[in-house]
Amino acid sequence: MLLPCASFGQTDTSRGEKMIAEYFRQETAKLTRQSLAEIQTQADWEKQKPIYRKQLQEMLGLDPFPARTPLKPVITGTVEAEDFLVDKVQFQSRPGLYVTGNFYYPKNAKGKLPTILYVCGHGRVVKNGVSYGNKATYQHHGAWFARNGYTCLTIDTVQLGEIEGIHHGTYRYGMWWWNARGYSSAGVEAWNCIRALDYLETRPEVDADRIGVTGRSGGGAYSWWIAALDERIKVAVPVAGITSLYNHVVDGCVEGHCDCMFQVNTYRWDYANVAALVAPRPLLISNTDKDRIFPLNGVVSVYFKTRRIYQLLGAGDKLGLQITEGPHKDTQNLRIHAFHWFNEYLKGERPSPLIEMAATKFFEPEQLRVFPPGEEPKDQINTTIQETFVPKADPPPVPQSKDEWNKQKTAWLEQLQTKSFRGWPTEEFPSGEKLDLKEVFSVANEGVQFSAYDFTSQNAIQLRLYLAHRKGLKPQDLDLAVLNVLDQEGWKEFVSTMRAGFPKQFEGEIAVDKNQAEFEQTQKMFQSFPWAMAYVAPRGVGPTAWKDNERYQTHIRRRFMLLGQTWHGQQVWDARRAVQALRQVEGMDSVQLWLQGERDMAG
Repeated sequence: MLLPCASFGQTDTSRGEKMIAEYFRQETAKLTRQSLAEIQTQADWEKQKPIYRKQLQEMLGLDPFPARTPLKPVITGTVEAEDFLVDKVQFQSRPGLYVTGNFYYPKNAKGKLPTILYVCGHGRVVKNGVSYGNKATYQHHGAWFARNGYTCLTIDTVQLGEIEGIHHGTYRYGMWWWNARGYSSAGVEAWNCIRALDYLETRPEVDADRIGVTGRSGGGAYSWWIAALDERIKVAVPVAGITSLYNHVVDGCVEGHCDCMFQVNTYRWDYANVAALVAPRPLLISNTDKDRIFPLNGVVSVYFKTRRIYQLLGAGDKLGLQITEGPHKDTQNLRIHAFHWFNEYLKGERPSPLIEMAATKFFEPEQLRVFPPGEEPKDQINTTIQETFVPKADPPPVPQSKDEWNKQKTAWLEQLQTKSFRGWPTEEFPSGEKLDLKEVFSVANEGVQFSAYDFTSQNAIQLRLYLAHRKGLKPQDLDLAVLNVLDQEGWKEFVSTMRAGFPKQFEGEIAVDKNQAEFEQTQKMFQSFPWAMAYVAPRGVGPTAWKDNERYQTHIRRRFMLLGQTWHGQQVWDARRAVQALRQVEGMDSVQLWLQGERDMAG
């Protein structure tokens, strides 16, 4: 299939866009079917749960967990309302990684109280260039809890705290090395939550056996991370913080979310896997019905998959689904149900009494700031935490013997297969199978034989392999075949060269002038050497390119990440399949083969 040229200099990319959209749909459907499918009994769950938790820990860049270094907590001041107090608190979750927060507690409280860790969504509060932290946006939650017999620690996030760091590594800044390092800003937020629990355990007002977590939007996501990882959370109410993989990848919700919402999905999870790790503890999944970035159908899908696990554990009554009317917004209806859930399961008030008190803001942002403006700590690493949170791998030792090298090579190959290329479809496509190789054309001109073959690299991924050599040369007479894996620049050069000798075969392709001189050099090479040159443009290049728009390209790459893949990783798969396709061309199965690439494709 050849592409029509929309206008000179601009190629129609609709084929590539339709192809990748269908690929994403099929891959997502496969992962959706696989999610929790191996869990059929309570025994299955008890066996698999620690494995899932370990996988999540790894995908958040927390395996092994960082050292629990001294928190060095400091209360920089206290503000007062009529019936509660707020301590302005900072602690270090790692040396130099400062967490700023407000600890709300009732006046004249007696004994240890049920406690809420409130994790904040994306509510930026900046005045005159000073960030007051998203804890100021969500202060009414902490105030309500303190006025109703709880303590509550509300903490800032890395991106929107008093010391503003980065969440949007891949979303905005092109930091694709985050995926390679195994880093996500979700991991930092999860770790800060874990250390927040450590801090709460030191407070005399806190009943450490009755700690719950809640938050909405980004805070909903962090509620999921901490509840899934740490069983010190006894009750969880994540609000507008989860939906299905289908919503993110196929429906495009990923385009509305920053990196802190996602683990590096090495183990190819759908999000019900995260939710199930809260079982059998009391869990209320809360959302509105018109939320564009957490759509209703995806939320309900996560709920039903999670409910199956709760029911297997005999805890179906401890899982709730709350859907209220409204958009992606912190509404009173969402709060009321959360308050009831905590009253019942954390306080033990069953049934929960009538909620008569509204959640109200009491303070100006300036009153809640932990550090005086301009006095933020000089040793902070919040602004650069992405560079050190997941350490670089140590350089491997130089093997001292053939045996050591073989062991090292085997270990590397295993890691590549189980980590970097875990998303390859090795089970669906064993070596050389399902290629569906079809000859498209075979023509000769000016002493050059030129052929093309279409083949299936993966479901929905159809690519074309080109083959050229001296006319009349039989495959058994070839000394060498060179497979060139092309990037977009290489594709342009290839089309420009071969168009000079085979213009009809490139009608409708990318609008580049023919390069007669380069084609003549190719002719001379074929006359001088018994070689064949093969060419393939992997997905996203040449005939299957998608639009050259930075935002579009960014979110294509982020979709791959959500599927436990990378664009370049799947292009490596395409190159592998092209080798198999070339070997299936008549007579090419035993010809010596070289693989060649330039720029990114050299990797």
